Parts: sequence; structure tokens; C-alpha cells
Amino acid sequence: MSPRKIVLGTILYPSGHHVAAWRHPATQVDANVDVGHYIRAARAAEAAGFQIAFISDRLGVPKSRPEALRRIDEWSHGFEALTLAAAVATATQTIGVVATASTTFNEPYNLARLLASLDLISNGRIGWNIVTSSLQQESDNFNPGPDFGHAARYARADEFVDAVLALWGSWTPERLVRDKESGVFFEADAVTRVDHEGRYFRSRGPLNVIPSRQGRPLLVQAGSSDAGKALAARTADVVFTAQTDIVSARGFRQDIRKRRAVDGRSADDVLVLPGIFPVIGATRSEAEDKYAELQSLIQPDVALSLLETYLGDVDLSGVDIDGPLPDLPVSNSIRSRQSLLVDLARKEGLSVGALARRIAGARGHWQVVGTPEEIAGQIEDWTASGAADGFMLLPPTFPQGQDDFIAGVVPLLRARGLLDPGPENGSLRERLGLPALARNGPSRVRSRA
Repeated sequence: MSPRKIVLGTILYPSGHHVAAWRHPATQVDANVDVGHYIRAARAAEAAGFQIAFISDRLGVPKSRPEALRRIDEWSHGFEALTLAAAVATATQTIGVVATASTTFNEPYNLARLLASLDLISNGRIGWNIVTSSLQQESDNFNPGPDFGHAARYARADEFVDAVLALWGSWTPERLVRDKESGVFFEADAVTRVDHEGRYFRSRGPLNVIPSRQGRPLLVQAGSSDAGKALAARTADVVFTAQTDIVSARGFRQDIRKRRAVDGRSADDVLVLPGIFPVIGATRSEAEDKYAELQSLIQPDVALSLLETYLGDVDLSGVDIDGPLPDLPVSNSIRSRQSLLVDLARKEGLSVGALARRIAGARGHWQVVGTPEEIAGQIEDWTASGAADGFMLLPPTFPQGQDDFIAGVVPLLRARGLLDPGPENGSLRERLGLPALARNGPSRVRSRA
């Protein structure tokens, strides 16, 4: 039996995923405001057969100590995600571009239009990373309105996604005839109203942007709380998750698939992609030296501030950094990441300071330091054991971290029969092997000169 093929994505970050990457001699110090940096990274991944380039986003600057805030490049990415996605999509040919957008501080009609337009511009290569927004600093940037509680945010997200899907489905592409002889551009039954009236939103519809060749943008979800997993099981095509070990990853994937089946959908129609933070060297010693070099660039305030953010915007002032992590109130923001990091600290016996340094690179994702052969072998183990359908690459630095993975690990994965990027000319949905939602092409044109 041939091994199951895996999906590969890369997360487009400024200088790298390690919190001190911008200080590394090999990185570009102004990468966060250089659109060419993101395009080059996406093109390199595309040439290597990656299927996804992922663009994260947040709607505010996290609460942080002033000294820490001015010593980090990532809180100001420099670009809003959908704008950056347009630039990357028009500069690439086959790779899918997944962009982050919030359901808390948007309206379904506007976001449906934006994403549908990007999907047309890219010829069916766009995905939407559905986030509910998590930081109080994000909420403070908007007019009062939505309940920012965890449960309310996810209830709003459920309805938001339903409204967007209805709007995307308001056109029947094959009924767009564009017939010059008869003078009929589309048939009477080509478009229908939506008439969405819900608790949070209303939208009459129809959408005034037609579907792309893939039918609609891909739906991606990254929440791993119970509410996040419920939303993912009901709506997502791809689930991006942070898992630190193979056992936890396998349990998470099984949970998503079971929830999917309970919802009446095929468990094989959702792909679970854990993040991987690989530090690669020709030898294990070289890889460890690379990691140590990055760790040596961490500034204590920055590491502690990052930990506070990933624990759910907690304040660790006055806490003994050489002591254990204190009991924390349940976070209203990134609840699943808080739980993951607390469990990691307890399991490995990490002090507050040690935990801050431990997550400064992978931030709760799977961290692996070793040779290409070791990393390829562990990727194969995760895949074979049912822990993952593929991986989202979190390069420690750009471009070196991604280049090392492409040069060293990708050929080994191909040799092991694990990589097949799918049809070169297909939509993102087709390249991922997901079932089609619409005919191939936005319309059947009957244009006559």
C-alpha cells in the first residue's frame, strides 16, 4: 500500500517565526514592510510543490510592556492580510493563498465580496482563515457592539459563516450565459436572494460577485477550544492546529473527524494540518547550534511579553520567573493555546522563564531540531499514525529556515512517496484533493462575435 500523500503549507511571517528572528544576521530587518519578501517566500514554496501560503493577521497591537513592544517586529506586520493576499496571489501561479479575517469585526456581505473577488483574481486559489478575534486590544479599536465573550464570539462566527456561505451560493455559475446574439447576459434563474435574518446579521443578497472556478474560497479554522473544534467540524475544509507531540496531534485529529461524522459529513473531507517549527542542520549538532544561536538573541522582556499574550493576555508582573507557572483564570481569548502552554509547563516542569524561552520559537507548535533525515522520518511517523494530513511550516527565519526545509526535507518526503502537490492547473480545492463544490470554471460562456 502506497503511503498517504501529505499537504504542505508555509506561514508567511516577516523575518521568521522565532521571536528573535529579526535580530539574526541572515534576516532582512525591514521584511515586515517589504511586499517582495512575502512574494519571494510564496514563490519559493510554490516551486517546491507547497499547496498553501498562509497569511496571519490581528486587528490590534497586543498589550505589552513598552520595552518589549519596541523590541519586536511582528506586532506590526505592515500589511492587512487581504491586501497582502491580493499581492501574493497575483504574483504566483499555483499555490493557494489563505488569508485571515475576523468574524467579530466584519460584516458578512463585505467580507464575502472581498474573498470572492480575491478568489476570482487568483483563479480559484483563495482560502479564508476564520478567526473570532481574541485580544481585548482588538475590541478596543472598534465601536462598542459585539459581545466579546468567548461563547458569544463563536456563536456570532457560526452565523457569520452561514451568511457568507449563503451569499457565495446565491449564483448558479452555469446560468451565466453571456450570449451576445440573444442579448442575455445571465438567465433568470442564475441568481437568487439570500434573505438572511439572524440574531447577529441580516443580508438580503444576492452577492454581486460571482463564484470562481472552485465554487467558493476554502474555509480554514484554527481554533482548538471546544467551540473552535465544533465550528471547524461543521464548516472547515482545513483545520490548522498547534500540537506539541504525536499523541496529542492524533487525538485532536480523531476528535475533529468524529465531530465531522456526527455532523453528517465525511471525515475524509477535512484536512488537519499541525504546525511544525523545524531547525535543520547537516548534523544534529549543527541544528542544535542554530537553535542555540536564535535562543541567544531572545531578550527577556520580549519572551515574557510573548508568553503573556499566548496565555491569553495575562499579566505576569510580580511573578517569580524562576518559579512555576501560577494558576491562571480561564482565558477569554486564545483559550486552547493557554491550555496547551499550561499543560506543557506542567508536563516538562518548566518555570515561567523557561516556558517563555521554550515557546519563543514554536509558540506551542511542534518543534523539531535535527537533520533533514530525522525530520522527514518524524513527519512520516506523524502521517502514518493518523496524527496529521499534512503540516504548516513555521520557518524559524526567512528565507533560510524555509530554504533549508525545501532543500533538505522536501526531496526526502518525495523519495518516500509522501508528496504529491496535485494538478498544477487546478484550483486550491482540487490541489488539496477535496471534493468539488461547483463546475470547473465560473461560467459556461456562449459569447459570439
